[in-house]
Amino acid sequence: MKILGLSSYYGSTVASSHMGRNRNQAFADEGFDMVLYAPTPSRGLSKEEINRYKKIRVETNFDGHQVVHLYRMFSEGKNPVQRALRYTCSAFIQFFKGVFAKDARSCDVMFISSTPPIQGAMAGLVKKCRRDHIPMVYNLQDIFPDSLVGTGLAKKGGLLWKIGRVIENFTYRNADKIIVISQDFKRNIMAKGVPEEKIEVIYNWVDADAVQPVAKEENPLYEEFGLSREAFTVVYAGNLGNAQNIRIILDAAKRFDDDGVQFVIFGTGGLEEDIRRRIAEEGLTNVRLLPLQPYERVSHVYSLGDACVVSCKEGLGGSAMPSKTWTIMSCGRPVIASFDEGELKEIIEGASAGSASVGPCGVFTHAGKVEEFAEAVRSLMADRDRCEQMGRNARAFILENLTKEVGTRKYVEVIKQFEKEI
Repeated sequence: MKILGLSSYYGSTVASSHMGRNRNQAFADEGFDMVLYAPTPSRGLSKEEINRYKKIRVETNFDGHQVVHLYRMFSEGKNPVQRALRYTCSAFIQFFKGVFAKDARSCDVMFISSTPPIQGAMAGLVKKCRRDHIPMVYNLQDIFPDSLVGTGLAKKGGLLWKIGRVIENFTYRNADKIIVISQDFKRNIMAKGVPEEKIEVIYNWVDADAVQPVAKEENPLYEEFGLSREAFTVVYAGNLGNAQNIRIILDAAKRFDDDGVQFVIFGTGGLEEDIRRRIAEEGLTNVRLLPLQPYERVSHVYSLGDACVVSCKEGLGGSAMPSKTWTIMSCGRPVIASFDEGELKEIIEGASAGSASVGPCGVFTHAGKVEEFAEAVRSLMADRDRCEQMGRNARAFILENLTKEVGTRKYVEVIKQFEKEI
């Protein structure tokens, strides 16, 4: 069995790259071979690393089970037009590689990720243009164009949304199997006409060995950032954009005076300066805005919190399942969710992703409801024992449901379905 991957990113530049490594290692352990075509990486790399990759055309990994063909491509930069142009140019190259390259034509199944949104449609064209009609497995991590509507970049019913729906429908029709990361995602695409038998739910996992609870007395970030160990600490870490609705944290913080609570925000993004300005102008002395920390410190970051926040803009919950939820829970901390009703609510309030309930793992509040959010903070502050038990429940939930062994095994089983057809 040989798997063809056509990817816009490669290596450590890929978001949640630990899952990609875990999955590909599982493929290799199963005896699958992988052929990957990708542009030379540039995002998040030093100048020396970028220059090193410019000299590499073929790289092998996983004891020779993965062969990576790299092609030169200009840096994506921060300009959205430049990024879109890079995606388009890369898609053209990958289309021709997928259809005509000898190594690609020797593959039995395509494994395609949903970033960028045109990637699935490009792979669908590859499938149509190859006489063997190579089966396609589509790994749906972000629902497009729903996600654009949620972030305000597109309007439902508008031209961009209509174009996105055409791309989305074409991708779903040509995919032989669609992997989604939640039951909410499954319901979303079934409502758009995707047959249930085509869909496989595989939750994103967390490396529970690497992401573990850190005791307060052993966490050096308190001293590093001048934070109080005695105060009840609420942590948010991640992107500071419209979709995440970080404003609800600031609005809630205004409802606490000297109540022994501190809100700590680690992040960067489009609203960073707006958040910084509000903290200063409104005198929010109980809020700290700190730089986003490297992944190696994720256990320390979330373990700062007595509770940690997962939030979204109202109406976005059906097209988003924040993986940070699992990271928070792996750190043994309860989740305070400000989110749309759905599967996340069920998990936090005590249901599980497939096994017996382990008990409540946090407090759910409705997206945009500031008073509910503030009351959730107060309720956990008032009962520290309950808060700590929720954290223990959260860690138990991860160990029972969302380890890499559970997740990668499911990916292997999806690929093996097509082995029988070859």
